[in-house]
Amino acid sequence: MEFVHKSVLFDESVKALNAENKIIMDGTAGGGGHSSKIAESAKRVIAVDRDPDAVSVLRERLGGRNNVTIVHNTFSNIKSILNELNIEKIDGLLLDLGVSSFQLDTADRGFSFHKNAPLDMRMSKSGLSARDVVNTYSEEELSNIIFKYGEEKFSRRIAANIVKSRADKPIETTFDLVNIIKASMPQKAMRDGHPARRTFQAIRIEVNDELDELKKALEDAFDCLNSGGRIAVITFHSLEDRIVKEKFNEWCKGCTCPKEFPVCVCGNKPKGRALKSISPSEKELEINPRARSARLRVFEKF
Repeated sequence: MEFVHKSVLFDESVKALNAENKIIMDGTAGGGGHSSKIAESAKRVIAVDRDPDAVSVLRERLGGRNNVTIVHNTFSNIKSILNELNIEKIDGLLLDLGVSSFQLDTADRGFSFHKNAPLDMRMSKSGLSARDVVNTYSEEELSNIIFKYGEEKFSRRIAANIVKSRADKPIETTFDLVNIIKASMPQKAMRDGHPARRTFQAIRIEVNDELDELKKALEDAFDCLNSGGRIAVITFHSLEDRIVKEKFNEWCKGCTCPKEFPVCVCGNKPKGRALKSISPSEKELEINPRARSARLRVFEKF
């Protein structure tokens, strides 16, 4: 199986983990690019992915390394993963969020609006699918999801047309959905990138519960992190980045008492520091246009 993924901000994220002789979890191991590089210096790497195709490739590529443990699971289950491995704390967590190049380029996974395939979008290849969402959610639920997760201003029109179309026959393929989206938007709106991009993003986030998974993972990861340990997260849209930024800021914040209080009574102290926020270079964008919205944020625990 050919699992190709162009890792964005690769060198920057690996360097940020400061992994030498440490225990690092790669929560989105994918094709193993990050895990392989980290394993060159780390004491142990826990390579986690929810995609069974990715896990198969990880076992082929990294299964022979003594310091790499491959786990088929979701990164939000970090506490149970470490418990099963009898590991109390880790020194670093890497999350390279979003859909991989492999998932996008494999048509039958149903992630891409450029290729006709059955509507799927499941990273785990199990559970709720995109087909289930578009054919069973109410018009209000669809509109809310497309607006909230896709930031699509034509969400109501798109949702109404989805419901209208499925009344005649089920919406089965990616192009079925693309055509409905195109018919829901004015011609002028078609010029701002592919018209289906925001709606596909929204449905994918809903199918994989991506934002709640991220929130849970960050909370639990902090508890599992040694002093001096680092969390490095690569995001690809504003919704993810906002969650990471706000959580890092919360951990970095000290006293929360009202300004008028003469002395601190809350006792809160900063739990760590945000080290950096990096966007791809122009050179990387030339090589990998999909990296245009990526951002790396790094936090270090005190």
